[in-house]
Amino acid sequence: MTTRETLMRRLEREWRSFEEAYEGLAEPALHQPGVVGEWSVKDIIAHVTVWEEEALKHLPAILQGRTPPRYSAAYGGIDAFNALTMGAKKKLSLAEVLRERASVHRRLLELIERTPDEHLDPKARFRRRLRLDTYGHYRRHTRAIQAWRARQPEK
Repeated sequence: MTTRETLMRRLEREWRSFEEAYEGLAEPALHQPGVVGEWSVKDIIAHVTVWEEEALKHLPAILQGRTPPRYSAAYGGIDAFNALTMGAKKKLSLAEVLRERASVHRRLLELIERTPDEHLDPKARFRRRLRLDTYGHYRRHTRAIQAWRARQPEK
């Protein structure tokens, strides 16, 4: 199996686990705060999409040999960046969040498919950034949603 195939399988597996974490929840549950801090499942989906958008913005720069800006310098840190971006995403409807999720994820997969093999090596800068913004990130939020669901009273 090639590095690309291994990467794509890993991305698909982690993405599917993320989707399964909230699969079957009724819409009111998707809006319920408290999954991670005050964030709802809808907020987490929007947050994961923001980071895929960041990957789409910065991975091409890495391919060109440039260094993406540091969040500490540009925003005052990752927490400040998350607060800023989530302030804008809070206004979106669930349908809009889900449309963005699908569109951005599709564009990310297309970018990976076009990426030269040498950048997909696990030690490459491109791959490290990809892991941080995608499949490593999905796993973290998958676990948070699963833990939240386990705490919910049975109906």
